[in-house]
Amino acid sequence: MKKLAFLFLFPALAVFGQKVPVKEHFLSNGMKVLLVERHDAPSVSGGWVARVGSANERPGITGIAHLFEHMMFKGTPTIGTKDYQKDLQIIAAQEKVRDGMRAEERKMRAMWRRGEITDLQDPDQKTKRWKELEKEFKKLVEEHRKVIVKNEFDRIYTANGGSSMNAYTSYDHTAYFITVPSNKLELFMWMESGRLLDPVFREFYAERDVVFEERRMRTESTPTGKFTESFNSLFWESHPYSWPIIGWPSDIPAISKAQADEFYATYYAPQNLTLILVGDFQSKGALAQAEKYFGRIKKGKDEAPDVVTLEMPQKAEKRFFAEAEINPNVDIYYHTPAFGHKDTFALRVLAQVLHTRTGRLHKKLVLKDKLATDTWAWTRGRKYAGEFNIGAEIAEGRTLEETEEALYAQLEKLKNEPVPAKEVQKVKNNFAAAEYRRLSSNHPILMAIMRAEGTSGWRAINESGPKLQAVTPADIQRVAKKYFTRENRAVAIYKRKPGTGGGGDPLLAGLTGEQKAMARKIKASITAEKDLTKLKEQLKGLEGRLEQAGTKAPPLMKVVRDILRKRISEMEKKK
Repeated sequence: MKKLAFLFLFPALAVFGQKVPVKEHFLSNGMKVLLVERHDAPSVSGGWVARVGSANERPGITGIAHLFEHMMFKGTPTIGTKDYQKDLQIIAAQEKVRDGMRAEERKMRAMWRRGEITDLQDPDQKTKRWKELEKEFKKLVEEHRKVIVKNEFDRIYTANGGSSMNAYTSYDHTAYFITVPSNKLELFMWMESGRLLDPVFREFYAERDVVFEERRMRTESTPTGKFTESFNSLFWESHPYSWPIIGWPSDIPAISKAQADEFYATYYAPQNLTLILVGDFQSKGALAQAEKYFGRIKKGKDEAPDVVTLEMPQKAEKRFFAEAEINPNVDIYYHTPAFGHKDTFALRVLAQVLHTRTGRLHKKLVLKDKLATDTWAWTRGRKYAGEFNIGAEIAEGRTLEETEEALYAQLEKLKNEPVPAKEVQKVKNNFAAAEYRRLSSNHPILMAIMRAEGTSGWRAINESGPKLQAVTPADIQRVAKKYFTRENRAVAIYKRKPGTGGGGDPLLAGLTGEQKAMARKIKASITAEKDLTKLKEQLKGLEGRLEQAGTKAPPLMKVVRDILRKRISEMEKKK
């Protein structure tokens, strides 16, 4: 009866067996095309995947894959410029000046090694000749701005009903996507093939500086950004996953346009790309248009090189200690297999047994033992290797040591006692329901296919569901014993940095000044609220949003959750 009720709520699971009807084709130049016809609405979500990410980089050019995500929006000979010939002349002149600047930068690196200068990014420590060349380069930049048409790529799409245009870079692939009206599919074909056929990397060095600033804002200016980056390099010993997607700060300013051109020729050739369309179109006509436009792109001379450096098996536990402007927490990582490995499905079910507000960690460490204010568990299989993360934010008055041991106790329980079948089935049902919601419209389907295609192949979107449903309690017990060993883990311990306790309120530790001010206003409002039922409803809604956000949840949301919990606890004690 319960099964029938579930299928009634999610009929697509019963009728289609969670299969996405993908049709695979190849163009004459070797480019893969994936088509999913869905005639629910007159729109098409389209995009393409380049099977290249930060793992394909090398020391010296880390961050170049992410830089390309920015550069691919700069236009073509017909988009983004008022005068293409002038465009080319200025770009050539800029490169000549940059050659001279690179020669000076080589000298400065030697000076840094000798201790003659202390900071390669400090403008005051640049050589006299470099400063002269920089002035000359800035004049060329100003001249270039007169012929550049900013954001024309985006404006053309927007004027024709396009929406959700964006891109992302991962460790293993880069993806570009947009949704357009069905009658603008040919415009999509022309636009997207154009920036692959003949891209013009305008403002290359200015965009490089934008990426450097993005790195500063996201990594160096956040409470744990720089520590997370260091810990990641500790965790990944030999694999390219050890460097950040955005790149090392010494590499980003050193990447040249010549290196970018070489990278593009290697990894953006048609045989390393996949075009994906989901929505209201006829496959025969769409495939003909794909051949007409994307078929123009010349096939690359060679196949893109594979990543051959594997992660070395870890020999001993690694521990990382840091003081940061956050509440104390313990963050534990274990090495796990690559995406698609048979064990990853049991690990995903295992992670959900521990995670969420109804999971074991929250029930035991937060609600029962009051050791933590927050807990988490998740696993991710990347293309070449994977990771499993479990952790907790320490409750006031409790210690890091006892909370860390409590986390290990939960893992030991999974090794020693099979998870009850009912508990496993609940997790499986949640996976199936989430999958149904995620694959209910064009854009989420496109994103799912892109991620699968860029990691192991698009067929994973249809194969993962049944494999998750086939996981048994014995599978969970087996992978727990196999991967959750001391020598296979790296542990990050974060203590609150002295003098950063949130201005007298430990709940506010780790927030910026602006966030603290906002949190205090919210706290005053919560404290003034006398309706316990209303506060509980607010907490329930907030915890739901936090659960959906996962590790990307803003710190302020967590602080508000803790304020609500504390207020509710105080009111319940007074009853």
